[in-house]
Amino acid sequence: MPLSQSARSVSALLTRWRVFASLSSLPLSLSKSSSAAMPASAGTVWIVPLHHHPWYDHVCLQRVFDADGTRHQVVLVDVRKLLVCADRDNTDYVLKPVAEWHSGKVRGIREFLDPENPRIPQMPYVTISTRRAPGLLGWLGLEREGVVAFRNGQHRARYLADAGARWFPVEVHEREAALLREICGAADDARTALRPTTLTSEGGD
Repeated sequence: MPLSQSARSVSALLTRWRVFASLSSLPLSLSKSSSAAMPASAGTVWIVPLHHHPWYDHVCLQRVFDADGTRHQVVLVDVRKLLVCADRDNTDYVLKPVAEWHSGKVRGIREFLDPENPRIPQMPYVTISTRRAPGLLGWLGLEREGVVAFRNGQHRARYLADAGARWFPVEVHEREAALLREICGAADDARTALRPTTLTSEGGD
């Protein structure tokens, strides 16, 4: 049973204050080139605001590959663009909308993403490719469309979209980062609204 709206709001504010109190300061703006390979280290988290979620108003996400030399990058994506591309995946692993999930699955994801949990969940991990777009231009090879496949985190990605997230970070292999940014990249203001921050005390694992 969820806490009351006022209790959750107070709890969320306290959680956010605790996270920000332990953060090292970062510049307020990041260039487009820096969004391709955002600086991150052990304890780095991304705080994602949720705009239509009565239980809590943000989630914290950390990297999947946080060691040096992993050849993976973090890219901020537009949620709607990402899921449009993900719906084109022709494998059997494309989830139904959250409204069609059974209640146990919804509750499990909600509890898993709760920012009050001591364990910070990992951001989605994706791959991206292109294929010929439908129609004449696609048949002529003049127009292509993006196809995203989730290696991990499809449930949390679709839940965050349903909860009102506009952007969130995903991890992708460095050879696909430019393509992902081109097709699904977040707007410029996402880079100031959703910045990587580093925990100096409580960790992500």
